[in-house]
Amino acid sequence: MVATTTLVTLSVAALASLFMAWAIGAGSSGSTPFAPAVGANAIGVMRAALVVGVLGLSGAVLQGANVTEAVGRELIRGVTLSPTAAIVGLLTAAILVAIGVFTGYPIATAFTVTGAVVGVGLALGGDPAWAKYREIVALWVAVPFVGGGIAYGTARLLRTEGVPERVAVPLLAGVVGLVLANVEFVLLGPAGESASLAAVAAGGLPGGPIAVAAVSVLFAAVVAVALYGDMTRDQARGQRRFLLVMGGLVAFSAGGSQVGLALGPLLPLLDDGPFAIPLTTLLLGGGVGLLLGSWTGAPRMIKALAQDYSSLGPRRSIAALIPSFVIAQTAVFLGVPVSFNEIIVSAIIGSGYAAGGAGVSGRKMIYTVLAWLGSLALAGGVSYGAYRLWTAVA
Repeated sequence: MVATTTLVTLSVAALASLFMAWAIGAGSSGSTPFAPAVGANAIGVMRAALVVGVLGLSGAVLQGANVTEAVGRELIRGVTLSPTAAIVGLLTAAILVAIGVFTGYPIATAFTVTGAVVGVGLALGGDPAWAKYREIVALWVAVPFVGGGIAYGTARLLRTEGVPERVAVPLLAGVVGLVLANVEFVLLGPAGESASLAAVAAGGLPGGPIAVAAVSVLFAAVVAVALYGDMTRDQARGQRRFLLVMGGLVAFSAGGSQVGLALGPLLPLLDDGPFAIPLTTLLLGGGVGLLLGSWTGAPRMIKALAQDYSSLGPRRSIAALIPSFVIAQTAVFLGVPVSFNEIIVSAIIGSGYAAGGAGVSGRKMIYTVLAWLGSLALAGGVSYGAYRLWTAVA
């Protein structure tokens, strides 16, 4: 009887997690990566949703462990989330994110999930994890300034008459290649660990870190030279290809970061016992939820971000996606939940102001920021109150 009750409870929690994954796929991870590319007319809305779903699934499996561990174990101290607490937290966050999807306002998923998990954790009698909160808040506050600033500077560089685009864009691609060479993937490392392309390639070379740095620079040079050749033959086509590649990298990074927001609360429930499952299997299930959300719900948000926030051209789109990719991978590496809506919207604003602020809706920006802050407070308060009410009635 106890086993049956536990199985039913876990099933409800799993469904809540799947709903959360769908909402994330339909919102932040499914809409933000290709929104600049759609705004630049480099890809259609429906095709973007299809591609981002597949890449998000891949990123969830290959890079989702760090953020999943952080959300599941590091947001509250002294207690372990119960099945009921996980259900309350996940449903609270998912409903708020879904409301954002259907109203056209991008609710910051990381704000919402973090608030919900902390709320139920405090209702359980747990202690705040102040050190983790400081790390999270530091990244959240830095994102608009770092992402928007880099996007602004990149867009200004691409608009400078004295710097030919056939030179500037390949140089930027080289920087992206340098970062990509050092991104860690689960499949490249030993069991339970991750490794980067540069580390694997330099594994048989003497010099340790120096060899890794040399391989990274070589990889960046190959990427830059390849794109330079492509743009020399056809500048518009080369630029468009780079834009689509950047959208793909951001979509992959979104899956690695956002899946943890849906799966983290489930970790304490599946650590041991008859219902324990490997983390990789859990990540695969969450990735499927992201994919379904991207395919069924993302087109609306893609259109909102691509058209409502700024009328982007290829150069400003590239400028928005480069810092988005770098910040996303930094968050994955640190295991910090971060909102892709915050990342991409900040970058879009930065690249938009490089063109004098053309097409940027200030009114929309204010409402969006208020929605982000409100979602954090609302998710925490609702999940805290809902759990306390449940325990009082049950």
